[in-house]
Formats: sequence, C-alpha cells, structure tokens
Amino acid sequence: MDRISAKGMFFRKRIFPFIWFGFIAVFIATAGVAGVVQKDPFFLLVPVAMAVFGYLLMRKLVWDLADEVTDHGTYLRVRRGAVEDRVELTNIMNIDNSFLVNPPRATLRLITPGSLGKEIAFSPKRPFTLNPFARNPIIEDLIERVHRAKSNVAR
Repeated sequence: MDRISAKGMFFRKRIFPFIWFGFIAVFIATAGVAGVVQKDPFFLLVPVAMAVFGYLLMRKLVWDLADEVTDHGTYLRVRRGAVEDRVELTNIMNIDNSFLVNPPRATLRLITPGSLGKEIAFSPKRPFTLNPFARNPIIEDLIERVHRAKSNVAR
C-alpha cells in the first residue's frame, strides 16, 4: 500500500482558502472602518473581483481533488472527505496528467462510475526534478499497470 497522492491536501483545500478569503475580508473591513469605501465605492471592485476569481479557481482546480489515493497493486483506494471508493485498475479508461497547473493534477476517467463519480482527480506525488516538463514516474507507472491489467483481462 503506497500513497500516490500528494500530502498537504488539507492545507490546499481548507486552510489556504480560509487565508485567501480571510485576507480579503479583513482588507474590506479595514477599508470600511477607515472610511475609504464611503469616499470611493469603486474601491471594492478589486477585492470583490479577487474573491470571485479565487472562488472560481479553487472550485475548478482544488476543491474537486481527492484527499488521499493509495495504491494497493490491483486497485486504488480513493478518499474524498468521508466518501471512500475502491477503483480497480481494469475499471480505469484513461489517465490524464496535467503537470503545468498548481497543484499538479491527475484525472482518472472510469469505465463504470463509482461513488465518487465518473472522473476522479487527485494531486500526485511529484519527485524533485529541475526539469519542469519531466513526466511523473508515479503516473507513468500507473498508466503502464492499467494497460497491463486490461491486457490480461482481454485474454
């Protein structure tokens, strides 16, 4: 049983958004107390835009990520919140690896949807490398194992 997902998802999914929106709220409250908002109501335009942009970005790239993915050889155990699912390697149709986003993202498209849906996204562990375009060896190994598992079932 090896963990293939990155650590720190609690920080990325819970703590960082709290800091982001908390900073914006404190900024708006301080400006309100100082009387800046009463003098120039357009002052709120930038912080509100930052809040909307942050919400949309986090909803699209962070909040849908699985909390933990562990590799058990012939299947993956995926947990998002209180929901846990077992994903057989033979049930994986495709693995998409997006490494030019932060956090890095791998998406498993399933043949038969499970309790977490038809697509499961997680942030894979990434070994240290100076090459930002290097392939993730964990995901590459998973792609090969999924292919082998499907080839063995087809025989």
